[in-house]
Amino acid sequence: MVTRLKNQVYQRSGDRPILIDYFFEEHTQHQPVIIFCHGYKGFKDWGCWDVMATAFAKAGFFFLKFNFSHNGGTMDQPIDFPDLDAFAQNNYTQELIDLGDVIDMAYAENFPHADKIDTSTITLIGHSRGGGITLIKAKEDSRVTSLITLASVADYKERFPKGEALKQWRENGVFYVKNGRTKQQMPHKYQFYTDFIEHEERLTISRAAKKLKIPYLIIHGTNDPTVSFSSAEKIHEWAKNSELYPIENANHVFGSSHPWHKKSLPDHLNQAIQASLKFLNI
Repeated sequence: MVTRLKNQVYQRSGDRPILIDYFFEEHTQHQPVIIFCHGYKGFKDWGCWDVMATAFAKAGFFFLKFNFSHNGGTMDQPIDFPDLDAFAQNNYTQELIDLGDVIDMAYAENFPHADKIDTSTITLIGHSRGGGITLIKAKEDSRVTSLITLASVADYKERFPKGEALKQWRENGVFYVKNGRTKQQMPHKYQFYTDFIEHEERLTISRAAKKLKIPYLIIHGTNDPTVSFSSAEKIHEWAKNSELYPIENANHVFGSSHPWHKKSLPDHLNQAIQASLKFLNI
């Protein structure tokens, strides 16, 4: 029986709190840990992520997913984006800090579920933009033992505005991206770009991939309109210890959507999970 603990607040000293979900078998100890990172304009409760978390928990994993601290959600409203000021202040460096703090939390002696987990086995799973974050962190943090990315981006720099659009962003201090679901105009302050430039070496995904030593599974749909399949092929070429698993005709979210009211997984996401479990030797 899978225990689901939703919307647990992780308080941090000197930074915004993080909202976390835990999925695990209540009566099992020493469960290997999976930490899942959502993507751009994403959140831990999007679409099928709960159903996916349950599938991994049933397979024997302690599955943890969280909202990045500046994703625009709040402790009381984690699904939509009431805090656009926080969203405007987000950047890749902040997301790496968040993920590092979550790993630290799982390792802490006072972690409330310490008896349930085996911290000698930690897998990161990242979707889309979160794929790049998990790849960089996996290269940096020796506690991470394996990596899985779902529809990951391959280059953060190429996704920034260019030319006149970049000039306008610099002059205005902010640019907006429309959220197709909520219809909000979501702001990015220019610090997002300057923080990347300041930490460009660290935030270059190809550099991290080329230095990654741990087992790595790259899952990507061949019909992804948001992040092309060629991104997966590039990452696979860079990461010599990686395995590429294409899912024919799958889109960016592997057939899922938001909201998702079914208890079953879409076929393409189920393929991704089964490939992940095989990769993790379950």
